[in-house]
Formats: sequence, structure tokens, C-alpha cells
Amino acid sequence: MSVLSYNMPFRDLALLRASGPPARGRCFGTRIAARVLIGLMVLLAGCGRREIVRPTPQMDADSRFWVRVLLLPNATECTVAAPSPIYASRHDIPGTTTAGRAMAASLEGPVRVTLSDGRILLGATPHPANEVTISTEEPHVFSLNGQSYRGKLRLVLSEDGRTFHAVNVVPLEPYLAGVVGAEMPAYWEPQALRAQAIAARTYCLYTKNRFGVNRSWDVSSTQANQVYRGLSAETAQIWNAVTATYGKVLVSRRGQSPETGLFPTYYSSICGGHTENCEHVFGEAFGPLKAVPCPYCKDVARMGMFFWPMAQFDRATVTARLVARYPALEKLGEITGIVAIEKNDHGQFARLTRIRLSGSTGQTDTLRAEDLRLTLDPSGRRIQSTICHIVPWGDGWAFLSGRGWGHGVGMCQCGAEGMARLGKTAEEILQHYYPGSAIVSLY
Repeated sequence: MSVLSYNMPFRDLALLRASGPPARGRCFGTRIAARVLIGLMVLLAGCGRREIVRPTPQMDADSRFWVRVLLLPNATECTVAAPSPIYASRHDIPGTTTAGRAMAASLEGPVRVTLSDGRILLGATPHPANEVTISTEEPHVFSLNGQSYRGKLRLVLSEDGRTFHAVNVVPLEPYLAGVVGAEMPAYWEPQALRAQAIAARTYCLYTKNRFGVNRSWDVSSTQANQVYRGLSAETAQIWNAVTATYGKVLVSRRGQSPETGLFPTYYSSICGGHTENCEHVFGEAFGPLKAVPCPYCKDVARMGMFFWPMAQFDRATVTARLVARYPALEKLGEITGIVAIEKNDHGQFARLTRIRLSGSTGQTDTLRAEDLRLTLDPSGRRIQSTICHIVPWGDGWAFLSGRGWGHGVGMCQCGAEGMARLGKTAEEILQHYYPGSAIVSLY
């Protein structure tokens, strides 16, 4: 998980709790179990394989607990299929499953979505609105370009009419089943999976309430927010973790009382032995996002991932990527120097937090070390973390003695698994990585 953070206000927990629980709140586990026991399962078609799919829960949940997940940004075409009839509506109200639907296109096979003259075409039929919501019947699943998801699909036309966003509109709990299984191996300890579910639920709601109001989607399906793979990430173990933590989120404490506010529960794969303060990575501070030691991840992570090999970048590449991301750095000319000026020392290693850049024009500037890392290596697979040394190397620089994977803020996922193997509960895991936080139930 790699998440960007901005200085903007966010809605507090009191707003979410004030108007009561979503529909079917406390009966979720019982109803799902009953559905499974009576055999209400169907075969999902149109996705390249046959598999048994349980019905999608929470389809009548309150709109506050639906999530808009960006699956395809700026697309020009896609293919939609489903094991049940496909419907298209100009307007959609989360929590309703049948009202206001009109038959969309051929029900016999996949529907190809394209653009023509600034309109969305469903098959050969142009849709009159700039947004169209595609829904299906029980079990409320569909496939997009062969990948299966729960809930509904919303197509949002861009202002210039040249592209569209494909957005999965899905209830929160089914969304989490597609996140937890993508962010952690399903065979990991149940308590680690539960900790992941609570952290992911909290992060999703925080991001939705803080940023979703200003755009047509709440979270992306990539590491820019949380990795989401829909049905392909689901297993019985993953659903058990989601169901066991149903509605639970983390809040920060102020003194002895829970603070009425969610916070961004960042997490990363391998902290390398010590997590990092949020403000050093994302630029703003939150009470529970303080650096803590983590002696647990080294025994879980594969050695080749815990310690990563040298990565090299030449001057031309460094200069081009930095200027493309930060145009103000063009004043430096060619980058001639990269020096760590701030770091957090943890004994045997240190995490770089701020970098000074020098240029051929004689001018200098600074960047957060995490910003430098992801600018030079957007994949995060070569410079895996900022626990490293930066040294001149040939006509550029080398990143040496690296350890860990990710930004290092909040929960260490391998560390969570290590704690679970030692018998720690999800609550103990979350308390360690988000000190001073508390778990509360939204519904």
C-alpha cells in the first residue's frame, strides 16, 4: 500500500454514527450463514472460468457505507459481462436493487462499452446521460474485462467526452473481502487478517469522507490507496476475517476519551525493523501514527525482500524524472548531488526522511525522501524503502544496504503476521502499530 496524503479537513466519526446503523447491520453474519446453508449460490459465467459465488451482502446498506472504487481511469473501451441480466440506469441510489432500472443491451453475451460523438455506447446503443450505472440481479456480480467484482459498475464520462472512468460501486464489507485478500496472503494467521480488515475498513472510510466528495470515486483499486481485486481475492478465510470484524474501525484517542474522528490507517509490507512517523512521510501528523519498533517482520518476510539489492540511476534519468514530477526543480538544471540531510536513526539502520538536491546551476532544493524514492522508482520494486544509503556511483547514484518494503508508516503487514504467530490478537496488533488508538463499531 502506498498512499498520498493532503492537508484537508475530514468528517468525524460522530457524523457517521449520528443517524444510526446501515440496513442489515447486526444481522450480516447470520444472514450470510443462512444463505449459504440453504444453498443460495450460483455459477458465475462470463469470466473465463466457473466458480461458486456467494450472494453479495449489504446490497441495501445506507449510502454512507457504499464505496466507489476506481477500476479503470480514462478508459476508451471495456467489456462488461454478468451471470444474470444486465440493467442500465441513468441514476442510481445505493441501497436499492431494482428501482429505476431499464434494460441496457443484449442479455445473451458480454456488452462492449465504447465512445462515439461524446456518448457512452453500450453495445451499439448510445446512452443519453454522462453517467450510467450497470447493475445485475442476484448474486450482484459482474465482470469488467474478465475480472469479477461485486456490486454495480458506474461509467462516468469525462468532460471532453473522450474517455470515461469505470467505477465499482460496492458495499463496504464486500469491498473489504476484495482488499484483505489482495493485501495479505489468505493463509496467514486469522488474527493478522482481522487486523488487516479493521485497518483497511478505517482507511477506506477516512479516504471516502475526506476526498470522495470532490470527485466521482472514493478510492482507487491500486497501491495508490489499497489494492482491490474483487472476487479473485476472496476465500473462506478472508470472509471470516471480514465478518468477524464487521463494522469495526480505529479511532485515535485524546487523553482517556476516543477522539471523534477516523484517521488514515496507513500500512506497508515490511517496515524493516522500525516504523516511521507519519509527518516525515506524508507531511501531516496523527496521534496513532508514531514510529514504533518492530522486531517481528524479519522472521516473516523472505530474506530477499527484507534486504533488497543495490539500485542504480544515472544523472539523466534522475533529472528527467524529478523535473517531470516537480517542474519547479527545472531551476536546478542537471541534478549533480543527492544528499540525505535528515534521517531517523534506529541503531543498526536509519530511515532517510529528507533529501537535498544540488544542480548544475548552483541552486539547491529539498524533497521528502519518500517522494524521491517513488519519483525515481514509481513501482517501488527497485528502491523498496528509504532505509538505505545513497552514494555517487558512476554517472549517477546507487541506493545501497536497503531493507524493508514500503513507506513504513502504521502497521507493518509482515510484522502483524509475526505478532499473530506469537499468539497476539488483532486488537493487540493494532494497538502496537497505532499506539493510542481504540477500536469502535460503526454498525
